Amino acid sequence: MNAATSTLSARPRHATGLDRWAIGLSGLCVVHCVTSSVLIALMSTAGGLLAAPIIHEVGLVVAILLGVVALGRGFIRHRRVVPVLVGVAGLGTMGWAMTLPHDASGGEALWTIVGVVLLAMGHLLNERAARLAPVTTTP
Repeated sequence: MNAATSTLSARPRHATGLDRWAIGLSGLCVVHCVTSSVLIALMSTAGGLLAAPIIHEVGLVVAILLGVVALGRGFIRHRRVVPVLVGVAGLGTMGWAMTLPHDASGGEALWTIVGVVLLAMGHLLNERAARLAPVTTTP
């Protein structure tokens, strides 16, 4: 085993686990947005259930909490600000999208998806930066 391999294998598994969860949840959010938009167009009753404001409010709170913890822990570890900035841009876009009309125009869904993709990119950058950061050991 060479030095680079031992450095990467010495990294705790939980170091990037939150980012992986956040990326997965971002994917689910995109599926939710697309599904809701299609259902709203096809069946107003079923689409209305998935498009309930509480789902978006809870989803944004979960995204913010997960983002703060995962991106914050990553920044402390690798000191790279770009993943945090990209993630914050995504969260801001998602929050702003919630102020748009939730109608058949699709603007709210489109901007939410843009925010989710930015947030997922921030988590991906965070995970990669954490994986490549040097391992510090305390005696």
